[in-house]
Amino acid sequence: MKYLIKVQGIIILAVIICLSFSACGESDPKPNPKPVFIMVQIPEGKFTMGSPEDEPNRESNETQRQITISSFYMGKYEVTQEQYKAIMGLNPSYFKSNPAKGEKQGRRPVDYVTWYDAVEFCNKLSAAEGLTRVYTISERIPERGSITSATVTADWDANGYRLPTEAEWEYACRAETTTAYNTGDTISDDTGWFASNSNSRTHQVGLKPPNEWGLHDMHGNVYEWCWDWYGGYASGAQTDPRGAVSGSKRVQRGGCWINDGRRSAARHSGEPNVRGNGLGFRIVRH
Repeated sequence: MKYLIKVQGIIILAVIICLSFSACGESDPKPNPKPVFIMVQIPEGKFTMGSPEDEPNRESNETQRQITISSFYMGKYEVTQEQYKAIMGLNPSYFKSNPAKGEKQGRRPVDYVTWYDAVEFCNKLSAAEGLTRVYTISERIPERGSITSATVTADWDANGYRLPTEAEWEYACRAETTTAYNTGDTISDDTGWFASNSNSRTHQVGLKPPNEWGLHDMHGNVYEWCWDWYGGYASGAQTDPRGAVSGSKRVQRGGCWINDGRRSAARHSGEPNVRGNGLGFRIVRH
């Protein structure tokens, strides 16, 4: 019995020593892998979606119309590589973080993701947080761990994470501005990461000033997938529009590191199975 008591005493002492090291600030060898998503509440309101005919570089698919938007929450930042890997188990990005240059590991936006990847990420994040999935993904055709084709429907009453609609995205980007960019009529280095200042690569999220509602990188860094099928705008005023009922391409917004700078109303699109090193996404929820 005396021998056993001594052994237990040694074990107890070892535990106390380890706890003392932790209290003194030693790094945890197993950090919590659960990612943190900072969500910004976007107030309900009305705005003019699209651009005036005299706006420089305007395109014909930006016809103005009055839109009413219900309140929602949007990610303060584009989804990062660290967050994507924690949920999906891999980091597909072309532009990886470079700690040797002082970059924080995984803090660049995830890129090289398809629209299907983005909606699946939303579902998995919802499940991880005990929320109801927004998307039902059926008739999948998988390829190399991703989806190349599927039928996706949305439950708009679900409380889980999802992609923003195109109208929600523009409303949040503008943050009550009516100018070409949420920083004014022209762009500067403070507007975002674009061709003239990006050094041909993505950058850590949040390095540029946010817009008036606290959202970073709405102009540049990576294009952001939206829910909508790409198509012409419906005429007349609308409340919480969700885009065309069908199509072959999904909407992308915001521009990226390779562009000259994309305006708040500028539209882009791509097939839902396309991927590229300038293409990522941002999440929203009720």
